[in-house]
Amino acid sequence: MTKLSRSKIELLFDCPRCFWFYAGKGIARPFGAPYTINNAVDFLLKKEFDEHRKNGTAHYLIEREGIDAVPFMHEDIDKWRTNFTGIQYFDEKTDFLVFGAVDDVWVDPKGNLMVVDYKASGAKEGELYDSYKRQMEVYQWLLRKNGFKVLDRGYFVYCRVNKDNGFGKGKLSFDIKVQPYDGDDSWVEKKIKEARKILNADMPESAVECSYCKYNQDTSSF
Repeated sequence: MTKLSRSKIELLFDCPRCFWFYAGKGIARPFGAPYTINNAVDFLLKKEFDEHRKNGTAHYLIEREGIDAVPFMHEDIDKWRTNFTGIQYFDEKTDFLVFGAVDDVWVDPKGNLMVVDYKASGAKEGELYDSYKRQMEVYQWLLRKNGFKVLDRGYFVYCRVNKDNGFGKGKLSFDIKVQPYDGDDSWVEKKIKEARKILNADMPESAVECSYCKYNQDTSSF
């Protein structure tokens, strides 16, 4: 059995060679600096939503957006949100244990789940990058594989730094936007099969635009 994280699936879109090294050989790309502000935003939002999860009430952002839902209470919610465990599904056909750590899950009165992802940004408008969309769709796929009813409609909670206000009396203010997105997870299983095919073969060609592979080639004679 091989563990296949959501981030490794995303890497497959960037460069098959980098994926082959990371998922097959344990050789990762260099990791960048930690996003400490993003991590702080995640922590604070989870803390707020957990209070409403415990009480079965709607957070003010949910009410503000007119969404008929509350934070989903489940015995595994903390596991689902923890890196390296997350929501898991074992795919027998590929021998992959697929997993990903979701930020939050909401539920409507009919028991339908909604995947929620937190994003922190300094930009004035939140942009839904393709990688963000695929991230949500993997979580939706994982929850469905675990037997849950999951809506295509998920939500991104964007916390954007309000640069106009500056550091008012030592406090940095954020504008919070809830952005809906209708996911389509039909690509996920095909990509998982592609991942297995790549790992079972010899080292693939790198993506033409992959700066990591290009750097390795340029420095190989040093």
